[in-house]
Amino acid sequence: MTLQVALMGTDLIGQARTGTGKTLAFSIPVIQRVVAQADEGYGELAAPGKPQALIIAPTRELALQVANDVKLASKHRGTRNLTIYGGVPYEPQLEALEAGVDIVVGTPGRILDLANRRALDLSHVQVMVLDEADEMLDLGFLPDVESILSKTPESRQTMLFSATMPGAIVSLARKHMRHPMNIRAESSESGQTVPTTAQFVFQAHDLDKPEIVARILQAEDVTQVIVFTRTKRQAQRLADDLADRGFPAAPLHGDMAQGAREKALQRFREGGVKTLVATDVAARGIDVAGVSHVINYTCPEDDKTYVHRIGRTGRAGLTGIAVTFVDWADIQRWKLINKTLELPFEDPQETYSNSDHLFHDLGIPRDVKGRLKPATPRPKEDKPSGDRGGRSGGGRSGGQGGGRGNGGGQRSSAPREGGSQAPAERPQGEGGGASRNRRRRRTRSGAPSGGQSTGESSAS
Repeated sequence: MTLQVALMGTDLIGQARTGTGKTLAFSIPVIQRVVAQADEGYGELAAPGKPQALIIAPTRELALQVANDVKLASKHRGTRNLTIYGGVPYEPQLEALEAGVDIVVGTPGRILDLANRRALDLSHVQVMVLDEADEMLDLGFLPDVESILSKTPESRQTMLFSATMPGAIVSLARKHMRHPMNIRAESSESGQTVPTTAQFVFQAHDLDKPEIVARILQAEDVTQVIVFTRTKRQAQRLADDLADRGFPAAPLHGDMAQGAREKALQRFREGGVKTLVATDVAARGIDVAGVSHVINYTCPEDDKTYVHRIGRTGRAGLTGIAVTFVDWADIQRWKLINKTLELPFEDPQETYSNSDHLFHDLGIPRDVKGRLKPATPRPKEDKPSGDRGGRSGGGRSGGQGGGRGNGGGQRSSAPREGGSQAPAERPQGEGGGASRNRRRRRTRSGAPSGGQSTGESSAS
């Protein structure tokens, strides 16, 4: 629907539900309008080697995804493409810009950074694309986008693509676009969610969620699964838990280095891992073919987040399944989402890992368990030396060292014969037990008592 309009150079606003294939709708016109090195008019350009097209994506993963699609579509055109984003060194990007590029795909932060450094010249951009504009608004990139737009020529062609059209995006379009044509991929009566996605909403307890997820991963029609969590720590903890249960899972969140994030996403795309546990920000715009299930481990913040999450499945006409867990504390939030999207799940059914309707609705075999392998035993902690049973051999100070367990210690503080206070040597059981020969004196206020003389022994 957009190709004919875009190829004419008209500004346009493309609005469609996520997963309907907007990337090629702008990639093909961009590639066709760019003058490549092998084209006849390349030498007549005002600044050969400067970027002629700019595509802005809200996240690094989405920028890489769009760049791969552009690379595939421009295979026979010979255009020089460059992907720029944060989290990686500047040098390769600076070298590529100095050598000359035709199409730049990147994130707002790094694009603006390089433009302010005067390493990226945007004064010759003829085509500019804003992909997933509503996500840029949610992530706070709109001021950066406006700064980038101010560095491009006013005569450029601008194409804006978005699943939803908040007021701020409409204002941006009115300010920076010239008589744009608005194209919707469906009628205004259509819902925002993809109809080929079956949706299930369960009220689940937080401690039982890992067990439920583990059983869903063993459903009959599961291929690849994306699990969305609210926090980065929750994503990491769930991925580790699933791996310990025997399900290969990879986390994807903002605390991971960019190289680790790209590796995790690549393994998921190639099928090395079948489960990706991601936060909303890290998984914005992920397009992986064959995702059969999306699990909302936590209730989405709003209806837009819900639409973006479940839009990762049921893409390009395929069917998919979306499962949402709602905690007791999130019931009111879910009711608002349900009302906004006009869904039939106002009162989610209370569900546990052994609930019959869970097995029936999701096609889970009745005999599956939540663990494929035994739990990894925790290493035993070494006992500190001298903690128990180590009091013999100098464990106590003074004259009582080694006194316990040898027949009892001294109980009288009176001086022994000869006036010495040093502890007497005791036999250690030599020859079957030596008799004790204790000689004591009875005194009263320091004087002998009972009519005994000073040298008289109290023992007969």
